[in-house]
Amino acid sequence: MKIGIISDTHGKLHLPVLDLIAACDVVLHAGDVDKSRTLDQLWMHLKPNAPFYLVRGNNDREWAERIAKTQRFCQAGVSFFMVHDRKDVSWDLNGVQVVVFGHSHKFTVEEIDGRLWLNPGSCGRARFGAPLTMAVLTIEDGVENQEWTVEKITISSQNVENRSIVWKKIQPKQK
Repeated sequence: MKIGIISDTHGKLHLPVLDLIAACDVVLHAGDVDKSRTLDQLWMHLKPNAPFYLVRGNNDREWAERIAKTQRFCQAGVSFFMVHDRKDVSWDLNGVQVVVFGHSHKFTVEEIDGRLWLNPGSCGRARFGAPLTMAVLTIEDGVENQEWTVEKITISSQNVENRSIVWKKIQPKQK
């Protein structure tokens, strides 16, 4: 299963992002969509019936009032918690295996206490000197284990500039 993870689009979806999202089985957006028409554009590029998860960011105003600030969900037997700003992460992460967040526009992947923490960076507008980035989390099922791979994808407005595996782990399947 390929999970496309984006954040901080700020009203802009570049063609390489849309192409990459179209190849994913699930898509996560960690907030700061900024404009409802950006969601319309994104939905048009999702695989049919692909699950889509979204949280509200600090720049998602009146049109986004009904979007939750946090989401807990499960995909491929993996438990996720998603929020826009890392400082708003729930204190209760019992059972959560992956925490997804955005806001800083800086790609981050780290493992803390056996839990994956992932910020895909910003793939909308370059800010704070950081490149445009997104992530793809691939979960491959084995008999007793899953192999998780995080790929960092750096893009320009027209091309995929770089793809690199930045984190990999063999994880026992959750019972």
